[in-house]
Amino acid sequence: MASSGNAVSSPMVILAPKTKTKKKHFVQQKVKVFRASGPVLSVFMWGVNHSINDLNQVPVPVMLLPDDFRANTKIKVNNHLFNKENLPGHFKFKEYCPQVFRNLRERFGIEDLDYQVSLTRSPPVRGGDTQGEGILLTSYDRTLVIKQISSEDVADMHGILSEYHQHIVKCHGSTLLPQFLGMYRVGVENEETYLIVMRNMFSHRLVVHRKYDLKGSLVSREASDKERVKELPTYKDMDFRNNMQKVYVNEEQKEKVMEKLNRDVEFLVKLKIMDYSLLLGIHDVGRAEREEEEGEEPSNEEEGEPENGLAQAPNVGSYGTSPEGIAGYMASCKPLEPGEFDPYVDVYAMRSAPGAPQREVYFMGLIDVLTQYDTKKKAAHAAKTVKHGAGAEISTVHPEQYAKRFRDFISNIFHQTQGKRFETGRYNTTND
Repeated sequence: MASSGNAVSSPMVILAPKTKTKKKHFVQQKVKVFRASGPVLSVFMWGVNHSINDLNQVPVPVMLLPDDFRANTKIKVNNHLFNKENLPGHFKFKEYCPQVFRNLRERFGIEDLDYQVSLTRSPPVRGGDTQGEGILLTSYDRTLVIKQISSEDVADMHGILSEYHQHIVKCHGSTLLPQFLGMYRVGVENEETYLIVMRNMFSHRLVVHRKYDLKGSLVSREASDKERVKELPTYKDMDFRNNMQKVYVNEEQKEKVMEKLNRDVEFLVKLKIMDYSLLLGIHDVGRAEREEEEGEEPSNEEEGEPENGLAQAPNVGSYGTSPEGIAGYMASCKPLEPGEFDPYVDVYAMRSAPGAPQREVYFMGLIDVLTQYDTKKKAAHAAKTVKHGAGAEISTVHPEQYAKRFRDFISNIFHQTQGKRFETGRYNTTND
């Protein structure tokens, strides 16, 4: 009888704590995270939370192996009962190359817990001013960008991931390339959505007042009338030239930027990648000060209805505080003055040089780096050459030709100081 009792009680001893833990885990999720209005976002938040928690249980490998660049983790959930108002009953979540992206996050100075909080503490929101075309969302604290990509982009990313990782290792994370931090697939109602997470090239705190997408080509490189009426238009190469825009830096600053740019562009040429751009965002310190004095609420978002019924981003930094996440520790630090930034968070930022005509902060990074010079691009190049002539500065050219023209153009966007100061202006703050 005793042995029979033990036989019955043993599985109960094993199962009871498991069930209890599961229930507690579910209640915690329902209260704290995954409250996005759309099922895809809710599953994305759930999945990121789940994957980071799982990764924390796995030792960090001494070195990455070839299999890590092909690995993935999959979760399929059926008859999901908890948190039904936010999560669908059936869904799938897939994370690509989890160990590789964990290693990349570490090399970019982003801790997994901060990454997790920035993506799951509150729902991501529509990003009106972040990098590149096809932007889907920014994290609630504006430190990360979540971009919807195609299955072809996922394949392209797999194709370059090993070389990209080697490049990041060699340059010690100091790059103008996008900082790729995670790649996922979300399956809801037989539809699959592919998402890639990157660091936001623009500031979570400083409002961008002007924005340029520069390719080094002058053919069809002008903002459309439709684009120009937006609150924050994306201007292009011809606009940059026509506006007589310049980036006011000193010689040392320019050398640092061009050193990074040349190293990154050589990497892209090696992979036969082209059609990338330099994203340039400009924060006008004087304008920000005036807006703050006048009590205006600076906005990084475009007007209009938010996508997927999501609310606009809460203001953070000097316009509020982020309790946790990538920029969260700054809340306990000394408040930043207008035009100041933390270089560990705003890694793409650079302050204008002393004596520049205007006090500005520049954000510069390379975007759209997954386009390889394949048959489709070759056909586009042939068609544009016929239309514009062989000597025209069209954007679709061979990777090496594209790189040379691009570097030459970017080298000329800078207006260097003669010595330590510009001839005009009184901006003499210490530079980073």
